[in-house]
Amino acid sequence: VEVDGAMPPLAPVVPHNPASTSNESRAHFDTINDIQRDQTASAQHWSDKAPSPLDDTPLLPAVGPTKFTGPWSDCQAAQQDGQPSGIVMLQPAHAQGIIQVWCDQEYDGGGWMVIQRRQDGSVNFFTTWQHYKNGFGNLEGEHWLGLEYIHLLTRQGSYMLRVLMEDWSGRQAQAEYNTFALEPESDFYRLQLGKYQGSAGDSLSWHNGRQFTTLDHDHDAYSGNCA
Repeated sequence: VEVDGAMPPLAPVVPHNPASTSNESRAHFDTINDIQRDQTASAQHWSDKAPSPLDDTPLLPAVGPTKFTGPWSDCQAAQQDGQPSGIVMLQPAHAQGIIQVWCDQEYDGGGWMVIQRRQDGSVNFFTTWQHYKNGFGNLEGEHWLGLEYIHLLTRQGSYMLRVLMEDWSGRQAQAEYNTFALEPESDFYRLQLGKYQGSAGDSLSWHNGRQFTTLDHDHDAYSGNCA
């Protein structure tokens, strides 16, 4: 999973072993205002493309294999089917519906699911538990994918987290954790991180094993609210 952008930094997730199975894929962290609000509309759009049984137009025989258009389990699976960078429909193994994710198929071999992007200050990240759970922002710009969707995605396999940072002068740094997952909401999306390496400094290991906190839901160890 990857986080990228101009100051302040962005964030990514990758499969623990990118070359192994499709459920051990990479991920990159990037939401459309209430990202998941139009999943039903998207599904309806797909079904609307199917020919009507009352249509008089004769069906032509298929010529060659039909390209799969999703949903996929993660961005690496989409990459293996030739899906380019952009908004992709995913359905993780334990999800009941389809979610939209920005897949980066160009950075470091591709297969990254973008869970967060911060680059110009256009989106307010000081917000409520419900927003952090369901996601907010714009998948093509600043956004947060959503705690519930990150949990479902990281539950289905072994993933890595990569945080990419760049300042206004173009200087870059990164932080990488060789494993990454979020526990379910019943455990307040407790963070699980592996070993750190990188050039950005290790600012997340101190939060390893801790629950998520927002301005209206305080689950940290501090006497005040760290949100």
